[in-house]
Amino acid sequence: MFSGKEFPSSSSFLAAYASMAGSIMMAQSIANQLSHLIPHHVRSYLSSTLRYFFKPQSPILTLVIDESTGIARNQVYDASETYLCTKVSPNTERLKISKTPTEKNLTIKLEKGEKIVDNYEGVELQWRLVFAEAEKNDSHNPFQPRNVEKRWFELSFHRDHKETILGSYIPYILEKAKSIKEEVRVLKMHTLNNSQGYGGIKWESINLEHPATFETLAMEPDLKNIVIEDLNRFVKRKDFYKRVGRAWKRGYLLYGPPGTGKSSLVAAMANHLKFDVYDLQLANIMRDSDLRRLFLATGNRSILVIEDIDCSLDLPDRRQVSKDGDGRKQHDVQLTLSGLLNFIDGLWSSCGDERIIIFTTNHRDRLDPALLRPGRMDMHIHMSYCTTHGFRVLASNYLGINGYHTLFGEIEDLIKTTEVTPAQVAEELMKSEDSNIALEGVVKLLKRKKLEGDELFDEGAKKVGIQEAKKAES
Repeated sequence: MFSGKEFPSSSSFLAAYASMAGSIMMAQSIANQLSHLIPHHVRSYLSSTLRYFFKPQSPILTLVIDESTGIARNQVYDASETYLCTKVSPNTERLKISKTPTEKNLTIKLEKGEKIVDNYEGVELQWRLVFAEAEKNDSHNPFQPRNVEKRWFELSFHRDHKETILGSYIPYILEKAKSIKEEVRVLKMHTLNNSQGYGGIKWESINLEHPATFETLAMEPDLKNIVIEDLNRFVKRKDFYKRVGRAWKRGYLLYGPPGTGKSSLVAAMANHLKFDVYDLQLANIMRDSDLRRLFLATGNRSILVIEDIDCSLDLPDRRQVSKDGDGRKQHDVQLTLSGLLNFIDGLWSSCGDERIIIFTTNHRDRLDPALLRPGRMDMHIHMSYCTTHGFRVLASNYLGINGYHTLFGEIEDLIKTTEVTPAQVAEELMKSEDSNIALEGVVKLLKRKKLEGDELFDEGAKKVGIQEAKKAES
């Protein structure tokens, strides 16, 4: 009994199945034909559009915070790294910790893949640190690093709170990170590492613990005060530099014989201003583009030092060519004088605030005049041989003598007529903790230097006399 309806026969089922199978085969045939007629990019667009309309949208929004933005450091990434160190919870499974012998506290950072949960104004946020190895774009480029590791943070939250996160939370992180860094600020000395990073070269840092201060420098008081006043005026004039349309930077040239305290002055300037130091060796840089990348990777409130600029390299002719196995030229890379000038006083020099650039040289006369003008080297500081005042400072530093000593008179008379560097005097003062023995060593040094100077003078005068006699004969 089927309520007055007959159950369909097996032949009817077979007929219906055959009809449906034929329809499916026809549809597949039409689809295959259309796939050959419709271009691939059109099919991809239609497919992605259909997925967009028929796939439910996730309520979670994820912000990607890359370590760098093109060739410059990403300020949000650096601030996030500092901020998240304070948000480590008992649920965190893996952390990186480090400590140098001079640091008081451990440095804690997230390990790759680790997650941190934060709360801000009732909004739950999830952070994750992601690492990935970037692929080389040019396998024939010898200057591109083989394994460049990219890293970024992913910040996920409900998309309803997008305005709060972008308008309030991110600025809060930037300010919080700045405050944290100021509280635990340790001056850093940055140097170049050629292994990987920006174009195969990047900055690495250690703590800067040079004890030099302006009080311990063997400089003349007037010159010392001029430098201090210039530095203090520079850091207070942010609005002035903006108003007159100039980049907030200052250039110094330190010149004089070796051992006159140029490096110590750099350290004293860094300690006075609480600025990090970046030691740039031009001999390690092959291209103008590398120079720009490194400059953009330096932080604000920093001192960039280019030592021995006169003998680092011959900038206009700095060129290196690499060849393949058949002797064919593949690359022609060059670091140019114009690139250096643009780096210190061109458009690129404005990409940062509160920066000091210091050049040092033993021979100012060998420098290209284009480097010496104001705006590039604003202030020229001559580091001279040891003076009587400089000797008094050194005697106080090394021997603790702040008043009178019986040998001071003889030493100061010799210093006035002898070319001796502060480094040479300091070396003698270090040889004994007995002030009498140490000062006697200084007297011997000065007498020996004076004798050498007199001999050189006599020899020079003799040569001049011979030349003049030859001219008279001719």
